[in-house]
Amino acid sequence: MRFPPQRAVIISFVVAWLFLPQATYTIPILPGYDKISAACYSILLATVVYDTARLTSFKPGWLDLPMLIWCLCPIVSQITNGGSPISPTFTQIISWGLPYFLGRLYVGSLDGLRQLAIGIFAGGLAYIPFTLIEGVRGPILHQMVYGVSAFDDWSQALRAGGWRPVVFMQHGLMVAVWMMTATLMAVWFWQTGVLKKFQGHNIKTLAIMLIIAFFLCRSSGAYSLFVFALIVLFCAKWFRTSLPLLFIIGYIVFYLYIAAAGQFSSKEVMGFITPIFGEDRAGSLKFRFDMEEILGEKARQRFLFGWGDSGGNRVYNQQGDDISITDSLWIIAFGIYGTVGLVSLFSSLLLPVIVFAVKYPARTWSNPKVAPAAALGVALTMYVFDCVLNAMTNPIFALIAGGISSLVLKAPESLKTKKTTSLPRRQSLAHQKSG
Repeated sequence: MRFPPQRAVIISFVVAWLFLPQATYTIPILPGYDKISAACYSILLATVVYDTARLTSFKPGWLDLPMLIWCLCPIVSQITNGGSPISPTFTQIISWGLPYFLGRLYVGSLDGLRQLAIGIFAGGLAYIPFTLIEGVRGPILHQMVYGVSAFDDWSQALRAGGWRPVVFMQHGLMVAVWMMTATLMAVWFWQTGVLKKFQGHNIKTLAIMLIIAFFLCRSSGAYSLFVFALIVLFCAKWFRTSLPLLFIIGYIVFYLYIAAAGQFSSKEVMGFITPIFGEDRAGSLKFRFDMEEILGEKARQRFLFGWGDSGGNRVYNQQGDDISITDSLWIIAFGIYGTVGLVSLFSSLLLPVIVFAVKYPARTWSNPKVAPAAALGVALTMYVFDCVLNAMTNPIFALIAGGISSLVLKAPESLKTKKTTSLPRRQSLAHQKSG
């Protein structure tokens, strides 16, 4: 009611994701009511009440097909495994489909994506004091504000002589990826002149503040994603090529193909990684790869549509105890929803970026009109890269995917700026004649 619809949607998503608690209220048949569903239900209800015309103006396109399949594939997965499809299907629709759909409705233009990028940047600035507090005191804020701890295993938050902030999210890695995304927006705003000042403060100063806060998140994985993202963007700026971005997307697709097909071996990878990250970090990664190999073997028994939520995707010992640890989103999608689920999920997130790179070539990414959309596309790719190793559902990235899909389903927007003249009409006509 207070803001224009587009800004209201962005503010609602960002504030809900950053500050609502890690809590779930059980609802019969339907998925649990948590921070993701709270945001999606509220925004959809507000759209129906205050902005109905936008719903009726929606036109589906071919890029929506992967997300549609991802949202509906639980029906087949559940039925073929003797389970009820209602709750898993609604969970998929609410967690992924609704943010994507709202992105299609509200941020499907260069200006809409610019507003979303600014919203993410502002959300990163808002999180700075909280990350600094928890970097010193540990993950205490959720307990202080909501009266319950959302993070029980403090050992996972202890890194590099300090604490990895968790704030109001599920894990410190989730906070680090969020701060990485906000910092990437700030750096690219600064480098391309999208913003000179924000709330009266110089954008360069704010970018440096975000870089420091992000560094204090103590996440080597997020650091790597940030470096990759900067390489992609500066290659676009200096060399006018999107090849690094396409290479990363190609690597993701190749890895998923060989891992799902059972052709991935961790031995050669560990020989390369161990000298770089050390024995402890490499050992953790090896355990993850080893676990995904046995989970992948189990998933291939139901290759097409997976095991559903029956628990068949898990691995059990001779005593019947579950020994599975599913760290990555890809192995969860593959095990529960099979190849159809795996391909549709990653296609719904990566295809919009690929089409964007074609319709808006890298030489345009430094243009202030295109720069925010380019930065969001790169950030979305980094999130997908992270999903190869971690499993953190974040509706903001589905919102980005929906916005980019809506943008590229239309003809490329004009990047020319309108020139105005202060000459009187007679002088203007005289100049035209002399020309």
